[in-house]
Amino acid sequence: METLMVVGVNTRAVACSLKKLGCTVYSTDYFGTLDLKECADFSSSILEQNPGVSCGHFLEDFNSQKLNENARSWLGEVDRIICLSGSSPTNFPTEKIYGNLAQYEDKLLIYRSLKDDFRLPLTYIPGSIEEAKQIILNHHDKEFIVKPNRGAGGYGVKMWNDPDHWEEDWLLQEYITGDNISASVLSTGDEAQTVITSSQIVGDEKLGQKEPFGYCGNLTPYTGPAKIEKIAESIVIKLGLVGSNGIDFIHRDGKIYVLEVNPRIQGTFECAEASLGINLAEAHIQACEGNLINIPSPKKFAVKMVVHAKTRSMVDNMKISGVHDLPQKGVIIEEGEPVVTVLKTDKTSEDAYKKAQLAVDKVYESLIPL
Repeated sequence: METLMVVGVNTRAVACSLKKLGCTVYSTDYFGTLDLKECADFSSSILEQNPGVSCGHFLEDFNSQKLNENARSWLGEVDRIICLSGSSPTNFPTEKIYGNLAQYEDKLLIYRSLKDDFRLPLTYIPGSIEEAKQIILNHHDKEFIVKPNRGAGGYGVKMWNDPDHWEEDWLLQEYITGDNISASVLSTGDEAQTVITSSQIVGDEKLGQKEPFGYCGNLTPYTGPAKIEKIAESIVIKLGLVGSNGIDFIHRDGKIYVLEVNPRIQGTFECAEASLGINLAEAHIQACEGNLINIPSPKKFAVKMVVHAKTRSMVDNMKISGVHDLPQKGVIIEEGEPVVTVLKTDKTSEDAYKKAQLAVDKVYESLIPL
């Protein structure tokens, strides 16, 4: 197998799947968790975890330039590169990329490409606070959110509350309530197939998430309308995407609204693998090379929960079944920052969810409040 490098905020899940394929794995990430080091032959992380030292605040400390600089130092060692959230393919030779190129990172560009053929929330990129306020006045019967034009994970997304300044890259988007749904789609660029759909867990304060629209996990498979799968496939083909891609929707009163296009491997990665019993990293590579694997029917339900610290805490023993992205024992996690990822499966969604919640409870019990 090839020598592959995974670059992104959190690379653990993909690195471990590549390792199962027999690849030599290089990883450049932010968190540098203990279980990543078990899967990556070579790894470099922005965050240095040391006992008694704070892991800081992700939004303040994450540096995509540093992430990509670390990755570029290994360009001569690797055959191919998989970019995850937090990294842009434009930083690397295009012939080494397994996936899409940077033009798909622009949310406004995607909106303009899709708005004539699909149902989307009204979306604008005002040039000033005055222009934003005028748009609000023109649509007084609607609610709006503010979000970065580039970004992922729901970070920085907030309800419009008449801010006193305006950033150049902010989007103003109609706020649509309903079920948060995600579709994972494999594509060769000419044909596409939905791997699985999932319910998204967003802004869950019980998981310590401080961001109102922040990503907290998934439940797979979603048992709602099958037309979501066809819509997702049509979007991926229209945009010419390749590999594994995610489309986020809002399902409300039988209507499907396209919310986001994530032109990369998504957070549903582990749930999809667990529900279907496949290696999604292999499926991504095959799709980038022009081949779609046969997708089996889901064998079980899978629940992923990203646990955040509810108070400033010190990490104690985290050897809990189904708990991943393990921090170094003794490090300090600040309030609202991610601690671990919980992944549980069962034959019913209710039982899978209960198992995950029990593991979450054990995680919080193992944290030492400071």
